[in-house]
Amino acid sequence: MKSISNKLASLLLIAGTWVGGVAHAVQDLPGGPAVNQLNLHPPVTRIAEEQHFLHWMMLIICTVIFVAVFSVMFYSIWKHRQSKGAKAANFHESVTVEVIWTIIPFIIVILMALPATKVLVAQKDTTNADLTIKTTGYQWKWGYDYITGEGEGLAFISTLDSSHRVMSDSGDVKAAPADYLLKVDNPMVVPVNKKIRIITTANDVIHAFMVPAFGIKQDAIPGFVRDTWFRAEKIGDFYGQCAELCGKEHAYMPIHVKVVSAEDYTAWVADQRKKAAAKLDDPTKVWTLDDIMKRGEKVYAANCAACHQANGKGAGPIKPLDGSAVVLDTDHAKQIQILLKGAANGAMPSWAQLSDTDLAAVATYTKNTWSNKTGQLVQPAEVVAQRGK
Repeated sequence: MKSISNKLASLLLIAGTWVGGVAHAVQDLPGGPAVNQLNLHPPVTRIAEEQHFLHWMMLIICTVIFVAVFSVMFYSIWKHRQSKGAKAANFHESVTVEVIWTIIPFIIVILMALPATKVLVAQKDTTNADLTIKTTGYQWKWGYDYITGEGEGLAFISTLDSSHRVMSDSGDVKAAPADYLLKVDNPMVVPVNKKIRIITTANDVIHAFMVPAFGIKQDAIPGFVRDTWFRAEKIGDFYGQCAELCGKEHAYMPIHVKVVSAEDYTAWVADQRKKAAAKLDDPTKVWTLDDIMKRGEKVYAANCAACHQANGKGAGPIKPLDGSAVVLDTDHAKQIQILLKGAANGAMPSWAQLSDTDLAAVATYTKNTWSNKTGQLVQPAEVVAQRGK
C-alpha cells in the first residue's frame, strides 16, 4: 500500500508541475511544506503513518468503485442506445439484485470503518504521557506551559520572527528563506520517542494547533480544554500553523516543534531553568530609566514591532505609538490597562501573559523613544496595581 501511494503521489506530482511553474521560487523546508507538494506531509509518528494508509486505502477503494460503476453505466448507455435499435425493457425490481447491492456496500463500509475507528480511538488516547504541555492560542502567538514531566514549570511565548514580519510587510520576498513565515523566537522543544500530551485552549478566539508531520490538529477554544498527543520518531524541526481563521494576523501564527534527543532535551531544560530564574524579577524593585529602557527595547522588538513597526509609526489600521496621546499621557494606568486587556475589539491583543517588569519596561520604552521624550518611568509595581482592575 505504501509503494502504491508513493507511485500515485508521483503521478499527481508530475501532472501538477505546471502549477508550481507560476509560483514564487521557494525551497523545500525539511519538516515543513515542500515545493509542489501534493501528497500528505511525510509522517514522523505512527498515527500519521496510519492516517496516510487510511487516506490512500479509501481513495483507491473509492476510485475503483467510481470506475466500475461509471464503466458499467456508460457501457450500458452506449451498447443499448436507441440508434442501434435497442428496445427499452419493461421489468420490475429484483429482490436478489437489491440484496446484493445493499450487502456489498455495507461490507465495504465496515471494512473501511474498522481500521479508521482503530486510528481514531488511538488518536484520543492521551493516557500515560511522558510529558504534558498546555498550548494556549493568543492573537496571534502561542503560549507553551510544561505541566508535567521533565521540564515541568517552564513556560514561554512563541511568536513569529520579527524579521519575517518586516519582510512580509515590505512585499519584497525575493530573498525569503525556506522557513519564511514559519520561523519563531521560541520553538516548542520535546524529546524524541516520548509520548507528548498537548492540552489546547485559547485566550481570546478559536485557534487550532496543527502539525501535519505528527498527524495532529486540535481546536483551541476559549473556556474549554481539549487534548491530543504525538510521539515523534525522528529528530528534527517540524512546522505547522494555526488552522482556524482567528483574525487579521492569522497568517502570522506559525508552530515550530523541535524534536531532540533525550540528552539534548535534558540540557535544554537546564538552560531554560537558568533563563527563567534570571527573569524572576521582584515586582517591587525600583528601576532606573536607563536599565528599564534596555529591557523595554528587547520586549518591544520581540512582541510589538511586528505591528507597530520598529519606528513606532504603525501601519494601516495599526495606530502609531510615536506621538500617541495615550502613550504621552502622564496617567500611566490608561496605557497599562490597554497592555493588560487589549483594545479595539482585539485588534490590539492582551499582553497580560508578559511579566509585570516586561510590561512596565515596554511602556517606559514607548514613552521615551522616537519623538516621545517624556522622561516618564513606569515601575512594575504600577502594573501589579492595575492587574486586578
